[in-house]
Amino acid sequence: MIHFEWPWLLAALPLPLLIRWLVPVNAPVEQAALKVPFLDDFSDAETRAVSQGQRWPLLLAAIAWFLLVIACTRPQWLGEPIEQAVSGRDLMLAVDLSGSMEEQDFIINKQPVDRLTAAKMVASDFIKRRVGDRVGLILFGTQAYLQTPLTFDRKTVMTLLNESAIGLAGENTAIGDAIGLAVKRLKDQQANSRVLVLMTDGANTAGEVSPLKAAELAAANHLKIYTIGVGADEMIVHSLFGNRKINPSVDLDEKTLRKIAESTGGDYYRARNTDELNNIYMRLDELEPVEKDKQYFRPRSELYYWPLSLALALAAFIALSKIKLS
Repeated sequence: MIHFEWPWLLAALPLPLLIRWLVPVNAPVEQAALKVPFLDDFSDAETRAVSQGQRWPLLLAAIAWFLLVIACTRPQWLGEPIEQAVSGRDLMLAVDLSGSMEEQDFIINKQPVDRLTAAKMVASDFIKRRVGDRVGLILFGTQAYLQTPLTFDRKTVMTLLNESAIGLAGENTAIGDAIGLAVKRLKDQQANSRVLVLMTDGANTAGEVSPLKAAELAAANHLKIYTIGVGADEMIVHSLFGNRKINPSVDLDEKTLRKIAESTGGDYYRARNTDELNNIYMRLDELEPVEKDKQYFRPRSELYYWPLSLALALAAFIALSKIKLS
């Protein structure tokens, strides 16, 4: 169907008539060198000829003005309504960029990689599957930053996640500030659709808010938090004195992460390798979506250039005819 974006501009149609009525027309001065009794007959004949010759330019000008006004109303062609896939979840992903994330205790394609590289790979696949969800990204270290606000543009979220680097937000870990920032960004959304997935490999060592206080604030704002502790429990280190086993996740505060999840109605997961991390995100995929009203999108095609082109063509034709007649 045809839709006019600015239909109120149709009120400009009688503008030329209004100007003609308000602005007085100077009558042409007729002077005759010779006075004859039947001069009025010649005058009437000349007036009829002029009026007949000027009638068609006036008609074309009226059509051109009509087309110009129609173009100004921005006519558009509306296509058939297309339903958008909207599940109703507003999901924020918080990723730790502290210095400890450079520990290479994950394996991808039989090659050791740091924790952030593994997190990027698995989280990118997770974001790609979130069709219908609005996804946001928080990066935190010593400070917490909103890298991407809630958006349906999952491709941009994945790109910005993959461009993140260890130490970009500082070397320490501000878990409480990351939760507080998520609460701030999600508090105006639907109460039973707010979800935060927080991934870290350490304990809270920076920030203005403690993690448990931030979790209380999240629970009060109906924000469900799923926490993921990453890092291997055991790692073989080669040295000049032989091989020895170490625990690279000794600084991981699992107790606090578990309390954060439990106090907000979420769950705590432990990811010791890439497979476990991927399985965690697969489990998160099973979250029940919150039903919302269906949203529809109607594609629009602009049509204003058609009446505008015709109006300009008629105006050019009238101008050329006046030049020829003169």
